[in-house]
Amino acid sequence: MNKQLTPRRDFLKKSAAATFGFSVLPSYLATGKPADGKVPPSKRVNLGCVGVGGRASGVIPSVCAGGKAAPVAFCDVDFNARRVEKNLERFPGVKQYQDFRVMLEKSGKDIDAVTVVTPDHTHFPAAILAMSMGKHVYVEKPLTHSYAEADMLMKAEKRFGVVTQMGNQGHTSGGSAQFEALLKAGALKNIDKVDAWKTAGLWFMRADQRISKYPPKEKKPDTLDWDLWCGPAEMKPFSSKYHPFNWRAFYLYGNGMLGDWGAHIIDFVHDFLKLGQPTHLSPLLMDDANDVIFPLSSHLVMHFPDRGKNRPALELTWRDGANCHPTVPEQFHTRQKDGTLKAPKMGGAGTVIYRADRKFALTRASHSSKSSIIPTDAGEKYRDALNTPNPKYNHSTSFTAACMGEDKTRSPFSIAGDLTKTLMLGVICQYLNEELDFDRKSEQFVGNKRANALLEGPPPRKGWEEFYRMF
Repeated sequence: MNKQLTPRRDFLKKSAAATFGFSVLPSYLATGKPADGKVPPSKRVNLGCVGVGGRASGVIPSVCAGGKAAPVAFCDVDFNARRVEKNLERFPGVKQYQDFRVMLEKSGKDIDAVTVVTPDHTHFPAAILAMSMGKHVYVEKPLTHSYAEADMLMKAEKRFGVVTQMGNQGHTSGGSAQFEALLKAGALKNIDKVDAWKTAGLWFMRADQRISKYPPKEKKPDTLDWDLWCGPAEMKPFSSKYHPFNWRAFYLYGNGMLGDWGAHIIDFVHDFLKLGQPTHLSPLLMDDANDVIFPLSSHLVMHFPDRGKNRPALELTWRDGANCHPTVPEQFHTRQKDGTLKAPKMGGAGTVIYRADRKFALTRASHSSKSSIIPTDAGEKYRDALNTPNPKYNHSTSFTAACMGEDKTRSPFSIAGDLTKTLMLGVICQYLNEELDFDRKSEQFVGNKRANALLEGPPPRKGWEEFYRMF
């Protein structure tokens, strides 16, 4: 992680000159000093939006809810792509760009904050450039495409002092407020086992859709800039298997189900129980594993060390795909009026959280879901915590409020980056399909050069290197 620091001024000059042929940058860029970032309460937050369709069709309106923020610049590699028209209709007349670097150079003076809602492999360069210019940033989950990228964004947050938020929206919700209240009340004391799961929901998790080679070239949509879509990643021939949605399946561009949903499902336990990084990872099942797309189904175990203060060593098991629901012991089933025992309902995603004393357990679904204590009658002692009210702001509006100095974000990169690092370690375990030991202090795998190379991610394409030399 100790890369040689490239001065920001040189970075910006090289990046702009190489990309656009610019020889002169605006003074606020050339100084190497980020803006103070303060948005007066009387002023709205002006947004530059990197990614306009797909998931952004929900994120951008959510950030703008309440009228305290509005987009002034849109950036998308294909303005004819899925659901782009929703934001174009909702926010007419906004300037349009295909390259986020051009957007930030030409409209940067008008932008207070940047949303990044793009495929995983392009989160980092857009975020790091915006932050280096003093812009607040909201980045979709998972935060990055590699462990090293998450580490650099955490460092950038400290260096540039901007407001940050990752888009795991459950972290600012009634569910997270309740989870924190349960922790303070003692319900989450001495947790030593967590089962997490997600049912199949992406195309690569269907046996009849599996591939083991990169897909053949197809005709590219005329409106798509495929070079920009690939960004820093290797530029494969265009295929509809990648764009607009299915890139999630490919190690080259996405992070599979663990990266996509793990950011929601294990978010609460990771943050509130202060898990940090696992010291050992064990692959239990990697069904139909190959080095192109994620497994058909995967089961893996992450072992976290004792962290003190009623935080003993913890074993977290992740299961996705078929047969992913964990078995909950009968002692945690709830007795019905007729004397029969009822097992907790297992939905499409969630966690079961076990105390070391096994007096009771907790279960919750995903995103903003609240927790339940099982068996149900064991929760009477924690009734007040279970009924914790919802917070004032939601995840998106808390970001806007934080930009205006009225609130703070609940999933800043200092928190979200740490979670993302754990997810990236899990992805490496899925890819290699082998036991891994990880040293939390050095942030390196023990005796595994191949795994350590994967922490850095693939080398960026020519023209994108400077984004990775800032830290």
